[in-house]
Amino acid sequence: MNLETFEDIKKKLKEIKKMGFIKTHRSGQTGIGKTIEDLLGIEENNIPWPNALGWIELKAIRKRSKSLVTLFTLAPSPPKINSVLLEKYGYFSSKGERKILHTTVNGVDFNLIKNEKGFKIDVTSDKVNLIHYKDGVVAYWEEKKLRERIERKMRNLLLIKAETQGKGENEKFWFDEGYLLNEFNFEKFKILIRKGVILVDIRIGQYPNGRTHDHGTGFRIFSDNLDLCYIRKVKIL
Repeated sequence: MNLETFEDIKKKLKEIKKMGFIKTHRSGQTGIGKTIEDLLGIEENNIPWPNALGWIELKAIRKRSKSLVTLFTLAPSPPKINSVLLEKYGYFSSKGERKILHTTVNGVDFNLIKNEKGFKIDVTSDKVNLIHYKDGVVAYWEEKKLRERIERKMRNLLLIKAETQGKGENEKFWFDEGYLLNEFNFEKFKILIRKGVILVDIRIGQYPNGRTHDHGTGFRIFSDNLDLCYIRKVKIL
């Protein structure tokens, strides 16, 4: 079935619901997304724009899950700041071979990095700033770029929820609930950052040659809070 319209997607989702529990197409946390994408015939990708029909971003979550989902990824500014952050605040991985900087930052309190105070997020009128406990603002995301990424990637979200059974490669999903979330609200987005509902995951590492590797700085939210970012929520499954 070729999914050319949103009505096609709704019809296909109802067919998938009738199938009951379906074994995961991939073990691990990303298995639920891979499975529903395969069932809908959507090719897996990391493109910075919606993955269904060109205007809807698809997200699938496990019901009652406390896991974080990524809204979008966007490297901080200014250019090459990841290398500076890694050099100044990074630490050696457990294997001791390369430096990494893996840390989750919120807008409420300074976090801890290796048992020392590290970063927090601060929202101003035109930026989201990464603040270090001692050094102040060390990186930032311009509001214009954030709005562009959100508008391109997250304006409309198709949120599918699933009951689950089993674990790992034997996990099964019953995709039995779905919503269309419209109009991502940037002012809500900023409020949720300030409240610590939306978090920022910094994931910087090194290639074998020492060059900085950005694993994707992600703006993330607990899955059951996804709808807080949107103005409209319509049940479609």
